[in-house]
Amino acid sequence: MYKINDNYLKLPGSYLFSTIAKKVAAYSEANPDKEIIRLGIGDVTKPLAPAIIDRLHSAVDEMAKAETFKGYAPDLGYEFLRTTIVENDYKARGCKIEADEIFVSDGAKSDSGNIGDIFAQDNIIAVCDPVYPVYVDTNAMAGRTGTYDPTTEKWSDVIYMPCTKENGFCPEIPAKTPDIIYLCFPNNPTGTTIKKAQLQEWVDYALKVGAVIIYDAAYEAYISTDDVPHSIYECEGATGCAIELRSFSKNAGFTGTRLGFTVVPKDLKCGDVSLNSLWARRHGTKFNGAPYIIQAAGAAVYTEEGKKQTGEQIAYYMNNAKTIRDGLVAAGYEVFGGVDAPYIWLKTPDKMTSWEFFDYLLENLNIVGTPGSGFGPSGEGYFRLTAFGSAENTVKAMERIKNGKA
Repeated sequence: MYKINDNYLKLPGSYLFSTIAKKVAAYSEANPDKEIIRLGIGDVTKPLAPAIIDRLHSAVDEMAKAETFKGYAPDLGYEFLRTTIVENDYKARGCKIEADEIFVSDGAKSDSGNIGDIFAQDNIIAVCDPVYPVYVDTNAMAGRTGTYDPTTEKWSDVIYMPCTKENGFCPEIPAKTPDIIYLCFPNNPTGTTIKKAQLQEWVDYALKVGAVIIYDAAYEAYISTDDVPHSIYECEGATGCAIELRSFSKNAGFTGTRLGFTVVPKDLKCGDVSLNSLWARRHGTKFNGAPYIIQAAGAAVYTEEGKKQTGEQIAYYMNNAKTIRDGLVAAGYEVFGGVDAPYIWLKTPDKMTSWEFFDYLLENLNIVGTPGSGFGPSGEGYFRLTAFGSAENTVKAMERIKNGKA
């Protein structure tokens, strides 16, 4: 008789955004006349930039000709894309990263879950709280989190690092020493950031205790504040302790076309074993590469026109973020984030739980957001809104919140 991976049975309920989708679908079916404004899931709404679309079209044309047709992609990704990434995202910021340390994938979400394959099951993980659920859930699937306590909403073998108003939503060095540390800045869900000196402290700590940092920099393109690092490799010594995850979804709208990459420096070693070689082995065995046409489109993001056009889209979303921040503050809410990130983190009013506030917004104002408790225990009492809607709907949502009715 075959056996299943019973770690899946330990997972509490369904994935957060699946639960939200079901609740919204049920409400929509019962109220077909209601116009619902969706500011919940962080999915972009602007179409791909013209420079990207033009390159997609030309890449498709290449696939129709024998002399330019492409089959399987190289294991690490096409050289033209990896070299372009290195020049623009790393060397331009003084980071010593090479093309053979870049692994092109179908997105940061996949890599954040798959990266655990190269680590032993008994590693202890530390996560910010609140946290992007994928980090914890995929480690639970791998049997790395112990048992789940529904009363505390915590896993027994996970080190939770509370990120609250009191500590500026910045995690503090934990009392217990972790093996793997997950950090995400600009942060999802709180929309907050940390300064370079603060990130350097984490790098120094990881080097001291022999931990590895999984650094999710999916939202780095939204940073506008000086001294907020775009990459962990801006910190001294980071190539010896950190893996960085990057995405084309939020900076260039690739949520529907799927493209990302992971950086695993050759300096990063466990004893004499190179993590770069381990990830290369895993990557080549389990993944056949992002499609050529998508990688070609990814390279177009870094062209002069691509940078200009995607920069305009980022500015559009950040203007939405300002609209949300200003609207919420004017309505009397306590608000965080939304300055260097497309997420706004607000305190729920009148001591409402985050799910109670979700229901209030959906049923009374026809606005969809994300309950903070879905991101971890310290998310209770908070709520996330995203700036990825249209400008028109963003303004309309703030008017509904100001007036208290849809």
